[in-house]
Amino acid sequence: MKRSRIGRRSGLSRDAEQLVWLAAGLAGSGSRAEDHFWDSRLSELVGRLLEEGDEDTLNSALDHLYAANDRAYDELADLLEAHAESGHASDDEEVLLIAAPVLAWSRFSIPAVTLPAAQLANLRVHLQAHVLAEGTSLALADFLFSPDQLPQGYSETRRFAQSMGEAALTSGELHIATEGMQETARFLSDVRYLLAAVVVKRGAPIFRWQEPDGGREQALQQWRTQGGAIFSTAMPGCAYEIVLPDAYFAACREADRLSRPYSLRASVAFLTTTLEIPPAQLRAIVAPFHDKQLEEYRISFTRKGEDAVIHGVVWPLLGAEDEASDVPAQIEAALRECGLTEILHLDIRFPLEYCDDCGAPLYPSPEGEAVHAELPEEKAESVPRHLH
Repeated sequence: MKRSRIGRRSGLSRDAEQLVWLAAGLAGSGSRAEDHFWDSRLSELVGRLLEEGDEDTLNSALDHLYAANDRAYDELADLLEAHAESGHASDDEEVLLIAAPVLAWSRFSIPAVTLPAAQLANLRVHLQAHVLAEGTSLALADFLFSPDQLPQGYSETRRFAQSMGEAALTSGELHIATEGMQETARFLSDVRYLLAAVVVKRGAPIFRWQEPDGGREQALQQWRTQGGAIFSTAMPGCAYEIVLPDAYFAACREADRLSRPYSLRASVAFLTTTLEIPPAQLRAIVAPFHDKQLEEYRISFTRKGEDAVIHGVVWPLLGAEDEASDVPAQIEAALRECGLTEILHLDIRFPLEYCDDCGAPLYPSPEGEAVHAELPEEKAESVPRHLH
């Protein structure tokens, strides 16, 4: 007997429903043999949707699972990232898109620029010597990207990774056309990304720490010491901190995580030099800001004994963080490491508000109001309009 067709009540497309079913099956699997069944079918469907550029279907499935099944969400997200950042360069070679983030701050502009050939050559030498395993082929993009300029979405990331993989097998360099590239906002502190692709024989190590005599800490230290010096030329007028290069999505997540305390350190350094006062003469006010749920914490700075908010920093929630996470303690620890001794936590549910005129976030005042952060007029010259 033929089954009746039943309308889809979930509101998901047929492909999105299939993604949800396969991801839930993989999440509930009890053996590696069963994993292979679900994974192969899920990989086939994900690969097709990425080739078609169907971001809406992918995102609707992720949104559904985020609310309904945490483990299945993680399985689908992991597989999407793997398909977007890696692939087959040839029958027996694999390609992986990697990112080398740099945290930076400056009272002037943080460059997002084309890198000259000499700098690229030096970066290549140190990446291959200190970060990558022996025998890898490498292609570098000749541009230092801001977060706004990175590939947007899984499909675009996949296309970019494919272009980088082709460059790794030929010229070893991918030229980035900057005409029409999105302008990057000017912040006090921000992240810049060097992007590269690594090609290896299938099953061979990719990174130095996969080799018996390597390690992540050792690779990071050597990359900071040797490769880091090159960024001083690429980023004049900036203080910066090097993050360990890694697979694209993992490196971006680590940069997001590290950029939060780095923004506080940058802000304290900026304020103490601009106002010519020690950190102990600053006060911080920490408060949660909500939309439908808790989205971020915002940290205001005032002079000790004064109520005028002179600067602010946004600390966004990441990953599984929510109201139950002890984020305020992390913020306080980071502030105390910077030398602040007076930190005020406000137990007020602030709405996620921004300035109507310039779009900058509003920050908590000691009186419990959301206000614009303004440096004293005599100190505000040559300072970014938005202080990250």
